[in-house]
Amino acid sequence: MRKMVLSIFVENTFGVLSRVSGLFSRRGYNIDSLTVGVTENPERSRMTVVVTGDEQILDQIKKQVEKLEDVREVKELMPSESVYRELILIKVGATADQRQAVISIAEIFRAKIVDVTPDSITAELTGDQEKLDAFIKLLDDYKILEIARTGITGLSRGK
Repeated sequence: MRKMVLSIFVENTFGVLSRVSGLFSRRGYNIDSLTVGVTENPERSRMTVVVTGDEQILDQIKKQVEKLEDVREVKELMPSESVYRELILIKVGATADQRQAVISIAEIFRAKIVDVTPDSITAELTGDQEKLDAFIKLLDDYKILEIARTGITGLSRGK
């Protein structure tokens, strides 16, 4: 089993997200991560889809996505030739005595503190999945109140 990251360029039309995600659900494939946004061309959107499977399943997924009407291009983003990032917002319960320790952990990871209340701190961090997972693991000693992750987005390196 391996993880595949697909960058899918689609026409920016009504229902395109539903049609692409529907292809996965109809065939019983699970989507590990899905991000969508308009590109530099407002008529096109980029979907970054992360799926896990054996080589046969991953090859089948790629071929099926390429057949969809609104899809203009499908590229597999190989780890050695691409840049992946994910954003996380994490709210941690922290008393006045714990606040500085949580802020210190955030500084180590270059996370940005975006909200502080008398009983919590919310931090924002961007990076690869391993970095975000390590950040969460260090905060496990505190009460994690909420986590929101964007999912992976990526671009191929170079031109």
